[in-house]
Amino acid sequence: MVGGLSVTIIVTVVVPRFAALLGDLGQALPASTRLLLAVSSALAAHGVALLLVLAAIVIGIARAVRTDAGAAALHRRLLDLPLIGRIRMGLATARVCRALAGLLSTGVPLLPAIEHARRAAGDRALADRLARAQQAVNEGDRLAVALKRHGALSPGALRLARFGEESGRLAELLEKAARIEEAAAHRSLRALVTLLEPALIVTFALVVAFVAAALLQAVYSVRPAGF
Repeated sequence: MVGGLSVTIIVTVVVPRFAALLGDLGQALPASTRLLLAVSSALAAHGVALLLVLAAIVIGIARAVRTDAGAAALHRRLLDLPLIGRIRMGLATARVCRALAGLLSTGVPLLPAIEHARRAAGDRALADRLARAQQAVNEGDRLAVALKRHGALSPGALRLARFGEESGRLAELLEKAARIEEAAAHRSLRALVTLLEPALIVTFALVVAFVAAALLQAVYSVRPAGF
């Protein structure tokens, strides 16, 4: 936020002053400077309207995700993202496996256990997959087969669920799957957070470097009258 505010001040306050100064000279400016001045003019002219549009979009999305259909659609999009989707899938899988393991170990029947675990998923898209898998189990499918068919758990948890079902140690191996998936998701999350800071620094550094280069090119391209 501080970086974005700094860049906004540079583009909307500092650059226009240079634009006024350079415009009085009446000389041709480099392409990078013309691009910078065009961006600055557009933000100065339409910045408020752009902020209002962005605010309306954010409010609309916030209202949409409060509904079941909107939340499910958002969660499906998040699961499709390369790194974030894997983290969300791992954490939701850990919650589901831990809930299933705890319920099954206390003697809760499989179908009610799946129903309660589905509510513990914390992800509407994954909960919908679990609901379809629950229906398949109710129709006679084995748990691991139904979960795999509907993509209701991560691949590693599916393998452990199949082994647990075949060996009669389903609750034990589901608990192990929960620990593995949770640890893997936390490692990925730490890596993402670790990469986020340098990525933001590099991004803002490139923006500031472009602004500085564009202004310096304009200054060095100015020729005194008569030359």
